[in-house]
Amino acid sequence: MTRVDFLVTEDGAIRGFRLSGHSGAGVSGEDIVCAAISSAAFLTANTITEVIRAQAVVEAEEGYMYLSVSKKDLGRCADLLNGLKLHLLSLEEQYPENLNVFYLEV
Repeated sequence: MTRVDFLVTEDGAIRGFRLSGHSGAGVSGEDIVCAAISSAAFLTANTITEVIRAQAVVEAEEGYMYLSVSKKDLGRCADLLNGLKLHLLSLEEQYPENLNVFYLEV
């Protein structure tokens, strides 16, 4: 099971996310749910840090990813983080036994 925690501010803005676990929808290397989640998360993180060049804390290792955008760059990253949320909510709807999405106020 993959867990996604979206880090939200008091006013509801998404500041980042934390992914943990494996979806378990297939064998390692052939798990399409895990691949979809990972690909979307890396696309988001790379776009925020390398294209937008926003200040962000990023950690990634096997089965875990964390991203938190600096307060000053929240506005520039909002659409991208909201797009990731929509994508992952859609995957959660399709694969509820493999993905859970939650929200944590930060």
